[in-house]
Amino acid sequence: MPRRPSRTVPTVLLHGRGGKHPDSWLDWLSGELAGANREVRYPALPGVPEPELQSWLAALNAELAGLPDDGFDVVSYSLGAVLWLHHALNPGNSPRPARVALISPPHPDKLPAEASSFGPIPMDVDAIRKAADGTVLVGGVDDPVCPGGIALVYGAPLKMAATVIPDGGHLTPETGFSTFPAVLDWCGRDNLAFLA
Repeated sequence: MPRRPSRTVPTVLLHGRGGKHPDSWLDWLSGELAGANREVRYPALPGVPEPELQSWLAALNAELAGLPDDGFDVVSYSLGAVLWLHHALNPGNSPRPARVALISPPHPDKLPAEASSFGPIPMDVDAIRKAADGTVLVGGVDDPVCPGGIALVYGAPLKMAATVIPDGGHLTPETGFSTFPAVLDWCGRDNLAFLA
């Protein structure tokens, strides 16, 4: 029988512009981690559905307070992934995570007008490398929010490989992602690789 996942560090979850939804894989992931007695920080970021970058950065910094350097993970989705890219430019005194998953960030030219304060999206290779021990990119094939695909749009400028999920789209319930076992598996393993 395979060894069960053993990683037990706290996990910070960052939702997209639409906020927290009970049928989203992020809500499911939060429940799965909490059910395994893992510490989960899953804030309802302010101003949904018309968020403002500075208020989201303040909320993120508040959630990170008290976490151990190199002793927690971040799973960020859609606009939450863009939030992390901005945070990485100026982390201040925030603790540094061990691992970060950037999942389905929107194309830099496709930010909705309601989230215009999040542009331009930073693509700073050095900042991303310094912001965590390791970062992974994950996105679905034919994501309408990121035309061109995550590997080309984010992977190339950030000099990172990307994991592409077949038939994933924007990884929403409409494309079959009310649950996302691969991200739960990632949260339970110590290595950085994201196995689709």
